[in-house]
Amino acid sequence: MKLAILLLAAVPAVAQTGVNVLVVVNDSSLFSRRIAEYYVHQRSIPLANVCHLKVDIAEDISRQAYDQFIEAPVAACLASHSLQEAVLYIVTTLGLPLRIAGSGAELESTTSSVDSELTLLYAKMRGVKFKANGLVPNPFFEKAGLPFQHPKFPIYLVTRLAGYDFEDVKGIIDRSLAAKNRGKFVIDLKSADNQPGNDWLRAAAKLLPADRVVLDETEKVLYDQQDVIGYAAWGSNDGSRNRRFLGFRWLPGAIATEYVSTNARTFQRPPDTWNISTWKDTAHFFAGAPQTLTADYIHEGATGCSGHVAEPYLITTPRPDLVLPAYYSGRNLAESYYLGIRGLSWQNVVIGDPLCRLGQPTH
Repeated sequence: MKLAILLLAAVPAVAQTGVNVLVVVNDSSLFSRRIAEYYVHQRSIPLANVCHLKVDIAEDISRQAYDQFIEAPVAACLASHSLQEAVLYIVTTLGLPLRIAGSGAELESTTSSVDSELTLLYAKMRGVKFKANGLVPNPFFEKAGLPFQHPKFPIYLVTRLAGYDFEDVKGIIDRSLAAKNRGKFVIDLKSADNQPGNDWLRAAAKLLPADRVVLDETEKVLYDQQDVIGYAAWGSNDGSRNRRFLGFRWLPGAIATEYVSTNARTFQRPPDTWNISTWKDTAHFFAGAPQTLTADYIHEGATGCSGHVAEPYLITTPRPDLVLPAYYSGRNLAESYYLGIRGLSWQNVVIGDPLCRLGQPTH
């Protein structure tokens, strides 16, 4: 086992529990209510840690409505039960708005995901002000050698329990409870060049046990892999990929990440006949884009997946060389993803149970 993995494993593996989670429910959504009820029961979340909102179920929300109907009530829930410090993770649910509508070009956009904006709530409740445009540096980024705790890291780690329907989300929760540290990490480059994304994929492969890595550096796409516990690739940005679903057999606890701009653009289910295509093929767009969908990985059997509600740019996508080794070494799902995400108040969404952990390797 490589030295980097040993160093990661040296971090105290604190098994956080339901008392460290705040669940946000949109009472306007039947999906949200059912998901929250099931998750709260399965993870023994205290009732004081369940925050009920009433907001429109549309996936887009204005900045003003977000401030009034989501951020302010969540802050009130935390304050009323003195949970600001104990809560480390916030769980949002399918049926809560997904994206804060905005404007602006490139890295100065005011658009962001609801979840990424909520990460800043800890600091905001302590009086910190943030600009509306662009991203805010993530203080936990690359801090693999440190435990996640307040106030050292003045943020909440926010994940979402979402899929195409209740059964998809129930699957996330059930599989997170059954997660074990076994199976293969499948890492698929789109070519043999040295662009940063491929460098991160190669680095991830080197930081994981060689006997548990399937690495492909050719033009082909890896389909139909068995016993997958982790996956990183270019998704539909790999010009050789022509299948919507990978055909993987995902193990309980499996997570995925890909360099795709709009994969969390919606959690509405496409027609079964829909397939990924190219930006030139506008006739076959779904929800405004031709790209792969985060929810497809969940629907196929993954336990966690990252995505983006709008263009994040490569530099702000989750770094697989940080995410996958952390997850393998015992970090929970939330901490593993956020170790690899450079910015907050941005386009990123993390799907999954924050408490999901693989535990020690099994063979």
